[in-house]
Amino acid sequence: MRLTLRVWRQQSAHAHGAFETYVVTDATPEMTLLELLDRLNDQLVTQGVEPVAFDSDCREGICGCCGIDVDGSPHGPLDNTPACEQHVRSFADGDTLVLEPFRSAGFPVVRDLVVDRSALDRVVQAGGYVSVDAGTAPDADALPVTTATAETALDFAACTGCGACVSACPNGSAQLFTGARLQHLALLPQAQQERSARAVAMIDEAERSFGPCSTFGECAIVCPAGIPLSAIATVGRERMRAFVLGRKRS
Repeated sequence: MRLTLRVWRQQSAHAHGAFETYVVTDATPEMTLLELLDRLNDQLVTQGVEPVAFDSDCREGICGCCGIDVDGSPHGPLDNTPACEQHVRSFADGDTLVLEPFRSAGFPVVRDLVVDRSALDRVVQAGGYVSVDAGTAPDADALPVTTATAETALDFAACTGCGACVSACPNGSAQLFTGARLQHLALLPQAQQERSARAVAMIDEAERSFGPCSTFGECAIVCPAGIPLSAIATVGRERMRAFVLGRKRS
């Protein structure tokens, strides 16, 4: 297969970027998008050209590192599928693919297709944890959790933090990500003690770096972990819960 790739090239966060056009003549249908970039980089290195920088790690759809925009769609043309599991067979011989980094003010470009997603890390650091007194943590089975509750919590915990939801949202919202983190912990008894403080801290941090929900639902369509839109409702519900409980205690 012959594919033309229009790739965003940017030397650093402070440099001006632009699209460069390359042609890969020996692509195969079973290649993933990352393997296609590997093939392109092999060509560029052979030609003495700086290879395209992009993130990847597990390449098994687990870590979420590999996110890029493909023809304007986060990760690629298939819904709920990470870039490392999107295949060249989704395109036709002779097609032109536009590859660029996730586009969001919350994700500044580091280089080429690599973006800084540390804003998502700051949301988790603000409250996405459970505090226990050192040396007094109860046994894991001391607080029983039903199978249904545990499975639901794990479904929300599956979010990899890839950032596709932010890139897909016209407002650059991270509410699907934030809601998934909040819902995961809100379901578990071990996390109830600081539930209200967690909600306030995480939502405030998310709103510092990201926009409000656009209500279009693009985020759930592109999410590789299949986080449902109900996660967004969790953001408003947990905020209101914290407000009401705070009023009652004051």
